[in-house]
Amino acid sequence: MSSIAVIGGGKIGEALIAGLIAGGTNPKNIHVTNRSANRSQYLREKYEVVTFDENGPAVDGVDVVFVCVKPQAVLKVVDEIAEVIDNNDATTVVSMAAGITTAAIEEVLAAGSSVIRVMPNTPMLVGKGMSAVAPGRFAKDEHVDKIVELLDMVGSVCVVSESDMDAVTALAGSSPAYLFLFTEAMIDAGVNLGFTSEASRLLAVNAFYGAAAMLKETGKHPQALRADVSSPGGSTIAAIRVLEEAGIRAAVYNATEACARRSKELGS
Repeated sequence: MSSIAVIGGGKIGEALIAGLIAGGTNPKNIHVTNRSANRSQYLREKYEVVTFDENGPAVDGVDVVFVCVKPQAVLKVVDEIAEVIDNNDATTVVSMAAGITTAAIEEVLAAGSSVIRVMPNTPMLVGKGMSAVAPGRFAKDEHVDKIVELLDMVGSVCVVSESDMDAVTALAGSSPAYLFLFTEAMIDAGVNLGFTSEASRLLAVNAFYGAAAMLKETGKHPQALRADVSSPGGSTIAAIRVLEEAGIRAAVYNATEACARRSKELGS
């Protein structure tokens, strides 16, 4: 069984930890570091993982290091653990941050180090994540297969070219926030129509949950599913018309382009 270090126990780090344990990983094989002592205590008590105060000792001898920190901190963290990683024969370093290229990480490590870049999203926390995996120059098939196997425990996985990762960030990494925003607006709209906030939330959240399940389980194109709901001259098509006239498609195009552009800027 793989030994794993998770550097950074924030939302993505915790989601990864929870998913790995739910998938059968022994929590004693998971080493975790976090800047906050209180946060480390919380993770230790909730998941029974092994916590460390310093990054170096946490990665010593492990098979996989998941770097789950903000983009601006990735290279600093990798530099901190580089000497220890260099002494490990077969450790794969996995960056979970937007924008930071595998080449930038490889420059900090010894020549030939296995580096993989992953763009996850927060639904990992409930086992419904979508992770894109892009191997670095020296990552072999067996390294990629191992990371895919681990990430399968927290949702779906897609292997992509690194040149596509900024677009992945826009389409999957950040997109849960788009849905959360739309759901928030729907809840407020329900209150405006006379529902309590609690009732409106129940209606909106479960409608979206069911719709997402239909998309995944039926395999139908969303256009076909939308057409099934939109009776000629009916109430649904009236709502769709307003959304189209308000420019919902243009807003989605513009939002994803802005997200991808910002992801690329973070890497430079």
